[in-house]
Amino acid sequence: MSCKRCGSERVVSVSGKCSDMFGMSGCRMELDGYVPDGIGIGGGDYMSFEYCLECGQIQDDFPVKTPES
Repeated sequence: MSCKRCGSERVVSVSGKCSDMFGMSGCRMELDGYVPDGIGIGGGDYMSFEYCLECGQIQDDFPVKTPES
């Protein structure tokens, strides 16, 4: 896979199980609990995404809508 931004082949996959211990803040909101769906980093109990080690771009479709709290 190559990066959608810079074309580098240095793209890695990251995954982790958070159960209900995920936290996120920003955009005038604070979320604690499950990973929100639709923001490009997984959903529910799991974080899972790919990102470029060259430019730092998360590999998903952007922009995303702000999740509902």
